[in-house]
Amino acid sequence: MRPSAVAVALLSASRGCSAIALRGRPNTLLNTGTTPRSLLQNVVTWDEHSLFINGERLMIFSGEFHPFRLPVPSLWTDVLEKVKALGLNAVSIYIDWALLEGKPGEFRAEGVFDYDAFLSAAKQVGLYVITRPGPYINAEASGGGFPGWLQRVKGHLRTSDSDYLAATDNYASNIGKIIAKHQITNGGPVILYQPENEYSGAVGVTFPNADYMQYVEDQARKAGIVVPFVSNDASPGGHNAPGTGKGAVDIYGHDGYPLGFDCANPNTWPAGALPTNWHVTHESQSPSTPYTIPEFQGGSFDPWGGWGFDQCYELINHEQERVFYKNNYAAGVTILSLYMIFGGTNWGNLGHPGGYTSYDYAAPIKEDRTLTREKYSELKLEAQFLKVSPGYLTATPGNSSVTGVYSPSTSVSITPLIGTNGSFFVVRHTDYQSTESTSYTLNLPTSAGNIAIPQLRGSLTLGRRDSKIHVTDYPLGDYSLLYSTAEIFTWKKFEDRTVLIVYGGPSEQHELAVKSSAKRWKADSGLTVAAKNGSIVVNWQTTTERRIFQVDDLQVYIVDRNSAYNYWVPDISASSSVIVNGGYLIRSASVSKATLSLRGDFNGTSTIELIGVPKGVSSLTLNGAVLPHVKNAQGNWESTVRYAKPALPIPELAKLDWKYVDSLPEIKAGYDDSRWVTADHKTSNNTVQPLRTPTSLFASDYGFHTGALLYRGHFTASGSEKSLYISTQGGSAFGSSVWLNDTFLGSWTGTDASSAHNATYTLPNLAAGKPYVLTVLIDNMGLDENWVVGPDEMKHPRGILDYELTGSSDSAITWKITGNLGGEDYADKTRGPLNEGGLFVERQGYHLPDPPLRDFAPSGGPTSGLDKPGVAFYAAQLDLALPSETWDIPLSFVFENNTAKAGGAYRAWLYVNGFQFGRYVSNVGPQTVFPVPEGILNYKGSNWIGLAVWALESGGARVPGFTLQAANPVITGRDKVQVVDAPRWQVRRGAY
Repeated sequence: MRPSAVAVALLSASRGCSAIALRGRPNTLLNTGTTPRSLLQNVVTWDEHSLFINGERLMIFSGEFHPFRLPVPSLWTDVLEKVKALGLNAVSIYIDWALLEGKPGEFRAEGVFDYDAFLSAAKQVGLYVITRPGPYINAEASGGGFPGWLQRVKGHLRTSDSDYLAATDNYASNIGKIIAKHQITNGGPVILYQPENEYSGAVGVTFPNADYMQYVEDQARKAGIVVPFVSNDASPGGHNAPGTGKGAVDIYGHDGYPLGFDCANPNTWPAGALPTNWHVTHESQSPSTPYTIPEFQGGSFDPWGGWGFDQCYELINHEQERVFYKNNYAAGVTILSLYMIFGGTNWGNLGHPGGYTSYDYAAPIKEDRTLTREKYSELKLEAQFLKVSPGYLTATPGNSSVTGVYSPSTSVSITPLIGTNGSFFVVRHTDYQSTESTSYTLNLPTSAGNIAIPQLRGSLTLGRRDSKIHVTDYPLGDYSLLYSTAEIFTWKKFEDRTVLIVYGGPSEQHELAVKSSAKRWKADSGLTVAAKNGSIVVNWQTTTERRIFQVDDLQVYIVDRNSAYNYWVPDISASSSVIVNGGYLIRSASVSKATLSLRGDFNGTSTIELIGVPKGVSSLTLNGAVLPHVKNAQGNWESTVRYAKPALPIPELAKLDWKYVDSLPEIKAGYDDSRWVTADHKTSNNTVQPLRTPTSLFASDYGFHTGALLYRGHFTASGSEKSLYISTQGGSAFGSSVWLNDTFLGSWTGTDASSAHNATYTLPNLAAGKPYVLTVLIDNMGLDENWVVGPDEMKHPRGILDYELTGSSDSAITWKITGNLGGEDYADKTRGPLNEGGLFVERQGYHLPDPPLRDFAPSGGPTSGLDKPGVAFYAAQLDLALPSETWDIPLSFVFENNTAKAGGAYRAWLYVNGFQFGRYVSNVGPQTVFPVPEGILNYKGSNWIGLAVWALESGGARVPGFTLQAANPVITGRDKVQVVDAPRWQVRRGAY
């Protein structure tokens, strides 16, 4: 979903647009052009402040989740429950066209690509869904989600050229019908639909192309989409905003990635990157719609040769969430989605060449579905606060760079959001890059007049890269806070009391004031309390000890931020919740008769406290088992969850019974390639790369769009050939090797940035009149994205671009080509059109479970390696017996990164039960750890592991170390994981 640096430079300038919708009430118009028309439904409406769903004003706080990057449908609910536990109420999903229509006209959305099942799961969990089916999605996916066969379309992609539009019709119709079935108007979770994606810049073509955008929107309407259209302009450019004419959307939105993607320097926040004009810009571009950011930076991609996602976590961390997310709130955003909330895995060649197998994205939920402590928890604090602060939705943002007004300190800038149901003051360092701690005081307008805060003692502190939200006249059911400098996590009105939880950073001074004329109150030690201005004022310095202040039946729990991370607020029903203190994850709560049932996860022995247990409830269960409890001094329930790490019998991969088969028989004498495709196209529809060869050698011209590509060039020698010049292209970090008969000529081992390479290889003396065969192996790293309209970068071909036998003018070469068996008639419909490449073992299906071991030889496994260039395939049965009924045990395959022991550069493809779940490039990196989820792995049975190792250098190569490792097991309340039902090996008709 992110453009290249070149593409960024091509963004169009911002432009304004006029308002159509009436301000101040739910919108009753659809802004599809210059003439508004009636809404197609009345369930999802809006005004200038926010969405209304069934008449209820809501903030939509969402996170991006790509089900296609987690090919285990029974785990989708696990991730969705973790999203909901944060306090988010929606997920946003891209849908990858390339995975659903691998062959033109054949749409398949079933099994691991079953969006009907995913949308049903979201409904079950209780999350809204924003659907983003493209047709173009970017998403760091191969081709940006475009199927490879679009390379054969002459027209410009993402334009109104008729052949491109016609190519989208089948996909748009089929995916549109699935989405339409699950719209909220039909009882489903889908509330918004995004046509196209980041349609924000172009070169050499008409832009913006209103006819194109209208066509995409009309496709959706014809498929039955009636919910509002939302856009995600790549920056606040105003493209296709309401009132801009044909192709305009209903609700305008733009993306934001202000910190960029420099994981090499994670501690550097660039100057001027904090956007402070977004609210003003929104008001000039789309004042009649809620301020919407459909993608905001929740992490970072990392390219081949990058620094790894651990450093990306340091760049886009909890501090970034505090400063940049709260800056968005200061701008008044009420539809916000974070990219990504869970990244997942680029399994089965689905990624683009700018990224490796992991798509962890440094998201709050990691690739192996574990939770990041501070990042996940900080987001939870913010989301839960917004969930109980409806006054925020209608508060009016003020100037975002105010200094000297709400605080005498010019070291802090305070943005006011003034409302009738509470006001909000967002504080940040004036120098947002600051890593210093700054002392300040406040002067805030309240219903009791302007008040200098703190009133009792001390001053406030803003720590390094921090931001805070102070509130005034904030309602708490029957009570109201005159102000609070401590941030609010949540508040709940229970049957017997109202509970408010506030928090602050380590050793910070804070103060709040409760509007009350009461003369009596209770306060724990360390709290200074006084009655002033019709309120009871409480002042304290934050410690790790929880303290409670109570006036009448209002209890204020005062905690430090790290302790606040431990609190959860699962809903019991649409109108009630319980607060839970403790646990790694609390998924849900429900009440049946006299029993309160929790579902949750625990990574250690934990004491949990339940605040606000409903009256009439007397027993507690956790994950279906009875859990004894006692009442503490506050009347809350307490219980202990015992954790004893289970035995994890993880097999040593080196001790498995490995078998071996040569996966490059193509270089052996007598190999028969008669069933290969002859590369005989004398022209190509590819409009990006002109032919420089007598016939096209572009792989997509012959239906091969993914994975390893193989070429065999037959010629009869004249005897004067001296060298072979060859130009190959495979995308960033690709590699290639060339043989003459069985003689190795050389390899391009690849670099992180090189997508193409020109090489000249010296030939041995050739005998005149003798036939020879050139074999060329090329690693296709995925197709380029197509973010900028016009250049059609997705059409950059893969394969051989040019060649010449130097020293000879009459040695004509007849080329044959292969990729995955069947090309667009791909063999494995379950694992999809991209899972297999053109390696011999892939064409034969030997990477699938239960391969025919009669065709294999005994082997010491991948650590034994190859003593010369070539491709070896190693397979072994892996038996697991793990306690997965009540434990979530993340497993990863790990390559030892030891260049000296490897002996030479190599590439490896990891197959787990037939799913390609790892692409390792030893000389480029950075990825060495490859998580594989339960469901792909059978935790209670037999598995088949395959490793294809390609040695690129003359001395061969070996895998220095290859292990299976478990992360810390977690007691879990998630649903049972179902092993994906996928075909095992059988003889493939037509395999060669």
